[in-house]
Amino acid sequence: MQYEKSQELFYKRLSTLREQKGISARNMSLSIGQCESYINSIENKKILPSMSAFFYMCEYLDISPQDFFNDSKVYPTEMEEFIQELQKLSKEEFEHLFFLLKAITNRK
Repeated sequence: MQYEKSQELFYKRLSTLREQKGISARNMSLSIGQCESYINSIENKKILPSMSAFFYMCEYLDISPQDFFNDSKVYPTEMEEFIQELQKLSKEEFEHLFFLLKAITNRK
């Protein structure tokens, strides 16, 4: 049962991440050195990728394997960029931004 849930997460996550990037399944397939229907076959639950193909997919999507499986990170690439920018802020700038973020997320 857990294996099936993991597979389902994999299929959905691949599709979601690819669509967020605005990449077609065909272009992604060819870009990682596979036949044009490769990603489509994965997303349609016909096959699972090899470990090396999975790493190529992560590299192509510009995310870590850990972030691939962390579906609580809705926008992993953007989140990483955001964190990098946060680290450039002064303490005062960070506190202002944090206050603003809390105000935005606490609205009902």
